[in-house]
Amino acid sequence: MIARPQQYTNVSSLPPFPEGWYFVATLEAVQKAGLIQRTWMGDEIVIWSDAAGQICIARSICPHLGSDLGPEAGGKIVGGRLVCPFHGFEFEASGQCVATPFGAPARSAKLDLFEVREVEGLIFGWWGLGGRPSQWQLPDVPGTGDDWTDLQIRTIRFAGHPQETSENSVDIAHLSFIHGYHNVANEAPVLIDGPRLESRFGFSTTRKIAKFAKLTLHVSATAHVVGLGYSFVEFQERSIGIDARLWVLATPVDGTLIDLSIVSRMRALHAPKRPIAGLSFLPRRMRAPIINKFIADLQIRDVQQDEIIWSRKHYVPRPRLVHTDGEILKYRAYCTQFYADEPRCESSRP
Repeated sequence: MIARPQQYTNVSSLPPFPEGWYFVATLEAVQKAGLIQRTWMGDEIVIWSDAAGQICIARSICPHLGSDLGPEAGGKIVGGRLVCPFHGFEFEASGQCVATPFGAPARSAKLDLFEVREVEGLIFGWWGLGGRPSQWQLPDVPGTGDDWTDLQIRTIRFAGHPQETSENSVDIAHLSFIHGYHNVANEAPVLIDGPRLESRFGFSTTRKIAKFAKLTLHVSATAHVVGLGYSFVEFQERSIGIDARLWVLATPVDGTLIDLSIVSRMRALHAPKRPIAGLSFLPRRMRAPIINKFIADLQIRDVQQDEIIWSRKHYVPRPRLVHTDGEILKYRAYCTQFYADEPRCESSRP
C-alpha cells in the first residue's frame, strides 16, 4: 500500500457508505496471514478461511462479552476456526460458535457476518443499506488460462469518496488534461442496466518502460461498473495486440478515507503485431509479466495524479456542465440508487 500523509480533507455532501460490494482482501493474502483485520465501511472486521476454503467476513466483536477478535488482540485461527482471545470461544466460517472451554455454546452465539463474493481471487463483502441483504451480484468475468499473468495489485489511501473516483469511468476529458493521453474519445454511448454501467472509450499514450525504452499504446477500453466499489475494465491494445484486465476498487475505510486498489492482469504475448522496444531480447514468458507490472505502475501513477484533485475537491450537486462533459449527468443519476436518501444531482448548462 502507498501511504500518504492526510493533510487535506475531502469535503463531500454525499453519504459516506453507498450500498454495494466492496473489496476486502485478496484470497492469497488471507491464506498467507490466516487472520486479517481491516477497518472497512466504518466497521472493524476480520477475514479468514476455514480448512475447506470457505471465506468468512465478520465484525470483529465476540458475541460472548464483546472482545475484539483481531490478531493484535490475540485472535487466531486454529483448525479453520476463529478463536476468541478472551475466553477461547471457537467460531466456524458460518459464524456459529461451535465450542467453548466451558461447555456447550449458546445457539445464539453467532458472529455478525457480511455476505462474501470472490472474483478471480479478489474477496468482496456486501454492505447493505440498513443491513439488508445483497440486491445484486457481481458478474463473473471471462475465464483465464495459464497464458494470463498473476495479479498485480497497488493500493493508495486518501480522503475521498467512491462516487467521485468512479466518475472517472465517464469523465474521459480528464484523461488528456491531467494524464496527457491522446486521441481520447467515446466509442459508444454509456449503457445503464440497474446497478450496471458500461462505458467504452479509446485513447493513445506513450510512456517509458523498464527505464530504457518507450512504449506507445493505442487502447480500446470497456469499463464495467457495478455499484460504486467495483469497476472491471477490459483493455485491447490494437497496435501490439495486448489483452489486459484492470480492476479499479474503491473501498470506504472510515467515512473520510478510502482505499483505492488497482489490480491488473494480461495475456501472454505469443505473437506481437509489432516489436516491443527494449523487450525483444527477453524470453517470451517474461514479457507479459514485465508489461503487466508496467501497466499496474502506469495506472497507479495516474491515480496519484487524480488523488491530488480528489482529496481536495468539494462535491458540487449542481455542476455547471459543458457539452464536452459527456455522460457525467447520466452517471450521477445512476448513482442515486445506492443511497437511502437519494442525493440531488442537478446540472446547469450554459
